[in-house]
Amino acid sequence: MKTLDLGFYRLSTLRTAILGVLMALQLILGRFSFSPTTFFRFSFTFIATVLMAVWVGPIWASVASALTDIVGTLIMGSPYFVGFTISAILGAFIYGVFLYDQRVSLVKVIIAQVLISVIVNLVLNTLWLTLMYKTPFWALLPARGLKELVSAPIQIFIIYIILKNTTIRTLGRRL
Repeated sequence: MKTLDLGFYRLSTLRTAILGVLMALQLILGRFSFSPTTFFRFSFTFIATVLMAVWVGPIWASVASALTDIVGTLIMGSPYFVGFTISAILGAFIYGVFLYDQRVSLVKVIIAQVLISVIVNLVLNTLWLTLMYKTPFWALLPARGLKELVSAPIQIFIIYIILKNTTIRTLGRRL
């Protein structure tokens, strides 16, 4: 059985450059999010986060996601809240633990995404919104739960398709 490797190593120049490109991709994808209300936001930033986690590991992906969250908040001019940075770190870490330096399987993708959907997106992000906007937690939870029930299967499908793509796998091996 393979031991858990968290990817705590010195980054090469190539990996640093790839990480920078993926951070920029996260910022760009975040700009094209769909947000019908203040409390719900759909975006494809998870794709860049998954690629970071798969290619550089949970530690570096978490650091990069934290930096991207802070820079993205400053660029957008929205109020900064440290809770969302914690969520970004935790999400990247979970992806990395389940997907870094391992064979891609649908089960691992499902487990990672369900953990992120429940712990990070549903519980923590709802808590952060409650603290920021002084809204009742239990009033937000059902609607956000419905959003996660809809978006999680879509995210699982997209992640699995991307990670099974031969071009993405070849790029990952070259790093």
